[in-house]
Amino acid sequence: MALKMHRAAMAKRPAPFVRNPVAVVRCQASPSPEGRPSLLSSGGAVAAAGLSCLAANLLAANLALAEFRLPPIDNDPNRCDRGYVGNTIGQANAVSDKILDLRLCSYSGKDLHGRVLAGALLADADLSNTNLQEAVLTKAYAVKANFENADMTNAVVDRVDFSGANLRGVRFNNTVVTGAQFAGADLEGSVWEDALIGSQDVGKLCENPTLTGESRMQVGCRVSRSTTIPSYGISPHIILSLYM
Repeated sequence: MALKMHRAAMAKRPAPFVRNPVAVVRCQASPSPEGRPSLLSSGGAVAAAGLSCLAANLLAANLALAEFRLPPIDNDPNRCDRGYVGNTIGQANAVSDKILDLRLCSYSGKDLHGRVLAGALLADADLSNTNLQEAVLTKAYAVKANFENADMTNAVVDRVDFSGANLRGVRFNNTVVTGAQFAGADLEGSVWEDALIGSQDVGKLCENPTLTGESRMQVGCRVSRSTTIPSYGISPHIILSLYM
């Protein structure tokens, strides 16, 4: 048997994220051509090839862990004020003459209605109880941000990274949700009435264990045995047939 090594380069993602291309190494066994001696007759050769493949995969894994980097936090003392203005260049394309760095900024209880925060770095920012109605959050990086009880009614949530974010009680009423990340986010009590959610986003949301009860039904998750559905005096069998 002969070992073949194939490399496939992963594509780079756009700004504001800085990513390096990562090589993924796959090892595949294939029959030896007729007339060639098989490596099975030489245990040392097989072991050497196997170790070579393992080393290549470990290197690829280390590159994958180190590929994601954010720029240092902007040292402008007035940088948080830019959140009240938003991104006025490029807008929905998340293109700007300067990165909208709002990390660690607090907008708790503030009015950001209609602001364009496309491409904004919102990691660890506090947007609890914030009015984000009709806001544009395209490609925003909101990892571990606090949005508890924020109002995102009619907002555009396109390719936003909410990984590890606090989204408890957030109102996503009539919100457009496409290509967003919700891994590790807390979605307890979130409201999704009339939200326009992409099919892949529905799957990601439904996999989140904190999305329960009525929130799951609003998103469009399939009913599971552990899901509690209010009966309102209607036969449970009829209710189940409506959501299956």
